Amino acid sequence: MRAIVTGGAGFIGSHVVDALLARGDEVTVVDDLSTGKREFVDAAAELVEHDIREPFDLEADVVFHLAAQADVGTSVERPLFDAEVNVLGTLNVLEAARRAGASLVFTSTGGAIYGDVESPAPETAPLRPVSPYGMAKQAAEAYVTGWARIHGMGACVTRLGNVYGPRQSASLEGGVVAIFLERMAEGAETVIFGDGEQSRDFVYVTDVVRALFAAAERDSGIFNVGTGVDTTVNALHEQCRRVAGSNAAPRHDAPRAGDARRSVLDVSLAARELGWQAESSLDDGLRATWASIAT
Repeated sequence: MRAIVTGGAGFIGSHVVDALLARGDEVTVVDDLSTGKREFVDAAAELVEHDIREPFDLEADVVFHLAAQADVGTSVERPLFDAEVNVLGTLNVLEAARRAGASLVFTSTGGAIYGDVESPAPETAPLRPVSPYGMAKQAAEAYVTGWARIHGMGACVTRLGNVYGPRQSASLEGGVVAIFLERMAEGAETVIFGDGEQSRDFVYVTDVVRALFAAAERDSGIFNVGTGVDTTVNALHEQCRRVAGSNAAPRHDAPRAGDARRSVLDVSLAARELGWQAESSLDDGLRATWASIAT
């Protein structure tokens, strides 16, 4: 199969590329390398440097669209830029896929699109984004499902929890696991914004890759991809501290704009319709991530 991975030089995208190559697919990465890294791209994949804010053409059977502006803080400070990448960029990818006759798997966000929740949010929950990032992803989802309906494309939406694992960037605020572990490896101070009781659904990257592959087998649908369990930032820090063998206490700073208080996903639909569920425990995932940082 010929596969395109936008954002394939990034954290999640590079893991998707590796898994596609491992099963024998022909893979092309489309990435402007603004946040992705060339060294993350396996030499067996073709790398095309391109900014998805500009139209382009592709040849593929399936497109995994992961290129995004994924930093909530940046979306608050630069909402127009965020929309250009996440909305206009998605439309350019959709048009390229349509012209190629390819199906598409779009990676959206669970936490930022549902906003604050009281219990695990199903796909039918109201969409109440609390940041421009979540708003842009909501708009992009509408384009994906609308383009599929109008043009008869195969297109699936996956709403991801807080993904973590090797290659995650500590420079982006969503990479809290990478931030904690890298600073602990350096013996540097760790910072928790707010009281630390905000919670997230942390899902390991290889579990996410399996979910994306399962979604690629479907012609349509919106599926949450998480664990169904949320962990507070305070509890996450404690688990990271144990894994890293650190005794350092975190410093608490002011809360950040755009942060949801609680984010956790109901993943029962993915279990029923995709036959998928997360397999990695948080402890196992943290240990694997730590091993990639500490070596």
